[in-house]
Amino acid sequence: MLLTWIAEVADEPLVLEPTDRRVEWETNTWWLSAEDEDRRALSVSEVVAAFERTAEGIRLRIREMGFAGVATFYVWYDEQAEQLRCSTGSVASDELPFGGAYVPSDDLRTVVEGFLSDQEPGVDARSDLEDEHDQSEQTAPEPEAAPFPVWVRSVGPVSA
Repeated sequence: MLLTWIAEVADEPLVLEPTDRRVEWETNTWWLSAEDEDRRALSVSEVVAAFERTAEGIRLRIREMGFAGVATFYVWYDEQAEQLRCSTGSVASDELPFGGAYVPSDDLRTVVEGFLSDQEPGVDARSDLEDEHDQSEQTAPEPEAAPFPVWVRSVGPVSA
C-alpha cells in the first residue's frame, strides 16, 4: 500500500507559489504511514525507487506547467509521528521550511531505513524504569535535537 501512496503523490494537486509558501506547504505535503507488516514486507530499494519515480513525475509536471524557478522535492522521516513525509516547494534544498536543523542529502536510503526499521511505533527505546532521581535536584537542560536527514531532489528547471 505504501508504494501505491508514494506513486499517487506525483498526481496530486501541485502548487508552486513562491510568494505564498504556506499554500505550497498545505497543498504539496504528504504524510505516509505503514503498518508493521507492510514495513517488514518492503525493501529499502523498493521504497527508494518509488520516491525516485515520484520525483521524476513531479519534475515532468513542473516542466509542463511552465514553471521557471527553483523547485525541490524532498522526503524525511518524522520519528515522532512515525511517518515518511514528502513535499515539493519553490525553494532551494538549503531553504526548506523546517523549524529545526536538517541536513540536505542525496542519500534516500538513510531516510527510508530509519522508517522501515522502526517496527514498534510508540515504544520508547529508553528504559521503562521510573526515574529514581530526587525531583528537587536540578536537572540539565534538554540537549538540542540533532539535525535530521532530508533527501532532496531538484525538480524545477532552475537547479537548487
